[in-house]
Amino acid sequence: MANIISAGAGSLTNGEPHLSTMERGAYMIAGLGLAAAAAKPRPNPLLSVLALAGGSYLAWRGYVGNCPIKAAMTGGSDDE
Repeated sequence: MANIISAGAGSLTNGEPHLSTMERGAYMIAGLGLAAAAAKPRPNPLLSVLALAGGSYLAWRGYVGNCPIKAAMTGGSDDE
């Protein structure tokens, strides 16, 4: 069962990039902006850590060119 789940999740995140150049740029700009906002001192350091983690994830998605949400909405890969 675990292999089925990991294989399904892998098909959504691996392979050829399916984001356009504009989408990839938007992901990277938003992610880097959120990560930069995390550098501002806050009363609650957890917010800074969450902003850094979220921004890093968005920037990485833009760099890689794969978005699991878009892949799920558009049907994922055509390997099946």
